[in-house]
Amino acid sequence: MDVFIREINNMNLIAKEFGELSTKELYEILKARAKIFIMEQSILYQDMDDVDYKSLHCFFMENDMVAAYLRAFYKEDDKDVVRIGRVLTLRHGNGIGRELMEQSLNVIREKTACRKIGLDAQKYAVGFYEKFGFKTVSDEYWEAGVCHVDMELVFH
Repeated sequence: MDVFIREINNMNLIAKEFGELSTKELYEILKARAKIFIMEQSILYQDMDDVDYKSLHCFFMENDMVAAYLRAFYKEDDKDVVRIGRVLTLRHGNGIGRELMEQSLNVIREKTACRKIGLDAQKYAVGFYEKFGFKTVSDEYWEAGVCHVDMELVFH
């Protein structure tokens, strides 16, 4: 896959498959994920779950650090459905999360043949995902000690 880079607000959106990531990029991604999910949200889980190997990693770098990140991957070898996960921003309230999601959705549609994108949303973030057309498709459930719902975005 070709490496995808698009400049947004003086930062480059970078989209790479696992094997295309530099060692520094991978380190910064894992560091950002640990900072948000383990340190800030106190979610104790094994973050390195082998899904990274088959994921498209979309992120913004700022001052050689990951400022926002998500990963996208096919759902259990179903080329019609892509799953998004590990969505994070290190700075809140500045629009970087919106930019990350908007641009990543465009890249995912460009790079895959999916007809639907799904994600497990933390309950507090449902309104954020609804702005991009995601709809809640499940009841609330607890995962890793956090209330979630399943959401989907279907392309016509």
